[in-house]
Amino acid sequence: MIFKNALVASVSVAALAASTFSAVAQTDLTALYEAAKAEGQLTTIALPHDWCGYGAVIEAFKAKYPGITVNELNPDAGSADEIEAIKANKGNTGPQAPDVIDVGLSFGPSAKAEGLIQPYKVSTWDTIPDSAKDAEGYWYGDYYGVLSFLVNTDLVTKVPTSWADLKAADYANSVALAGDPRAANQAIQGVYGAGLSTGATDAKAAAEAGLAYFAELNKSGNFVPVIGKAASVAQGTTPIVVAWDYNALAWRDGFAGNPKAEVVVPSDSVVAGVYIQAISAFAPHPNAAKLWMEYLYSDEGQLGWLAGYCHPIRFNDLAAKGAVPQALLDKLPPAENYAKAVFPTLDDQAAAKEAITTQWDSLVGANVQ
Repeated sequence: MIFKNALVASVSVAALAASTFSAVAQTDLTALYEAAKAEGQLTTIALPHDWCGYGAVIEAFKAKYPGITVNELNPDAGSADEIEAIKANKGNTGPQAPDVIDVGLSFGPSAKAEGLIQPYKVSTWDTIPDSAKDAEGYWYGDYYGVLSFLVNTDLVTKVPTSWADLKAADYANSVALAGDPRAANQAIQGVYGAGLSTGATDAKAAAEAGLAYFAELNKSGNFVPVIGKAASVAQGTTPIVVAWDYNALAWRDGFAGNPKAEVVVPSDSVVAGVYIQAISAFAPHPNAAKLWMEYLYSDEGQLGWLAGYCHPIRFNDLAAKGAVPQALLDKLPPAENYAKAVFPTLDDQAAAKEAITTQWDSLVGANVQ
């Protein structure tokens, strides 16, 4: 049950700052802001500024709520690294302890089961689809995208349009994942997507088919065991990177034509991925964390992600009430590119994650770093 008007306004800022709010939406943002300002800091982790428009989102948050310093830890960390950071800092209230995490969907239930995150329901809770949130408020979807190929067309003259294409000799020393598949959700989903392209439908079978696919790609010399980023694409170290469309599109824009690049949604498998937000159960700045969540799930925060090419989780709600500027809609890839998108369930993701993270070394044997 959601108590949308629940907030004890008479409670002092000191008491608010010392409290750990229950999973109840706080609609008195002024009181929450004062409590967060008393804490003085928000510690984030694994938020690259070119991922989902996070650079602009963080700056907008700081401008809206002056007096709160945003301490950004390890922007290039993967989802597993974020979970480990919470575990490693359970008794630490210093700058290395994250307040909030942004991780792949499969990490939500496991983090809840381990007691690593705490419940909180934002004011816009009702507009988040039930399928993309924990009923008790421990974790909640924030945005989604689909896997795509970012291709440096200055170096790759024949642009691949499918996973099957990447096996061709044209792509020797060219193909990389945007993360370590033993730890990063984006890379895990890349392996899973490759497996789905073979026709496998069962999650475990698709994961194993994906491992076989990358083992073949590695053996042929097409796979590059380097974490793919904008810089590695531009420099030619990894001319083709498998990445979420919002990352690929942002990186392409950042090139400003040097190098020339294309973003391709593969024709034989379109995997959609939902990421989630959660607050650490040991957050040193719990009220700043809750204020951050209120901002991210406000119309302003959601549109900030959309400007970074991510489909915010409240997109349908925003669109229904005409809150999405046409200029933003015009910058997105054609809707038909997403028509075949598959949203793996939590069970699918858990099965795929288990198979891929535990068998990558033995079946593929490529030390991605």
